[in-house]
Amino acid sequence: MLVISSTQQAALAIEVFDAKGNPAAIDGVPVWNSAEPTYVTVTPGADGKTAVAKAVGPTTTSPVQVNVAVDADLGSGTRAIVGTLDVSVVAGEAVTVGISAGTPTEQAPAARSAARR
Repeated sequence: MLVISSTQQAALAIEVFDAKGNPAAIDGVPVWNSAEPTYVTVTPGADGKTAVAKAVGPTTTSPVQVNVAVDADLGSGTRAIVGTLDVSVVAGEAVTVGISAGTPTEQAPAARSAARR
């Protein structure tokens, strides 16, 4: 899982392997998406093999899935395989402090001293 603050972004890159763990070729340009673009957007690089995941601002209570789909069929057909990355967005570093005030009330009257009587 990738954890980024609400003010951060991260570079992403894909690697594709065959069943024996060897690097494998793909057909066409990979397609990236974010399941929740309200929290995380994904901007692919020109070749689609890289992308940038960027926090939009709000934090998440559940991870957001970033997906990339590639075509594993090197011929005229299509066989889509999908890679998934969970991204959690947490609060960034504090930069401001807010002060809240309660409702104004009357003060208690001051006690009179014995000397004034």
